[in-house]
Amino acid sequence: MTAALHRLARTDRLAFAGLVILVLIMLATLLAPWIAPYPADDPRPVDALLPPGAEHWFGTDQVGRDVLTRILYGARTSLFIAVSTLALSAAVGVTLGVVAGYAGGWIRDVIMRVTDVFLAFPALLLSLALAVVLRPSVTTVIIAISATWWPWYARVTAAAATSVSARAYVDSARCLGVPAPLIVFRHVLPNALTPVLVQLSLDAGGIILTAAALSYLGLGAQEPTAEWGLMVEQGQALFTTDWWVVTFPGLAILITAFAFNTLGEGLRSILDPRRTVR
Repeated sequence: MTAALHRLARTDRLAFAGLVILVLIMLATLLAPWIAPYPADDPRPVDALLPPGAEHWFGTDQVGRDVLTRILYGARTSLFIAVSTLALSAAVGVTLGVVAGYAGGWIRDVIMRVTDVFLAFPALLLSLALAVVLRPSVTTVIIAISATWWPWYARVTAAAATSVSARAYVDSARCLGVPAPLIVFRHVLPNALTPVLVQLSLDAGGIILTAAALSYLGLGAQEPTAEWGLMVEQGQALFTTDWWVVTFPGLAILITAFAFNTLGEGLRSILDPRRTVR
């Protein structure tokens, strides 16, 4: 692990910076109850729309809540959505992909055709349609995004599993009478996960942006939950007069998505055996 981090720092400083930013964000998320200057949901109308200052570093919102505190707790919500969505999407997509890649034949054709049906729709549009049908909540966001994200992991895993299944050591295991499930879990799946891990790191930023978009449209997190997209929606009308209400949550979304994307690109350059050595 240390060697991988050293290699990342040496070969791609931008990706390493993204990793550092993500570590800081996660630490702030975990320590939010102790480092947040105020309670997460503590409206104080008398302090409404105070500009950034010594008492409130990022100012206050329309009902007097500290914006910095809301951003720290909003990171919990946004990262929870990202991690849950990636876990659910990968669980479905990787399972179907490895089955399709190893089994081949009509099983692969059926799984891939179902995958193609989902990929035929724009992901954000399909997520919006599902979110409209369901009751607005954080759970709805996770389900809506997962339903549109799993096909990518199915395709990536199926391609990798097909390649691995054709290798000599897998053929040897078959000839020795090793059961198919054991071959899949011991040989095929571990060797097909590398592109999936890279794809997960690349997709995390996109999921945070999609979740923020759904909350911005009123289809995701609801009051009094602290969530970055919801905070942007609540502060958009105040941008010209009380800019801090919308600017700081927007920057939080931008920085986090940027960090995930740069880290994902760095991992891809390291893990891709065809990459150009710098």
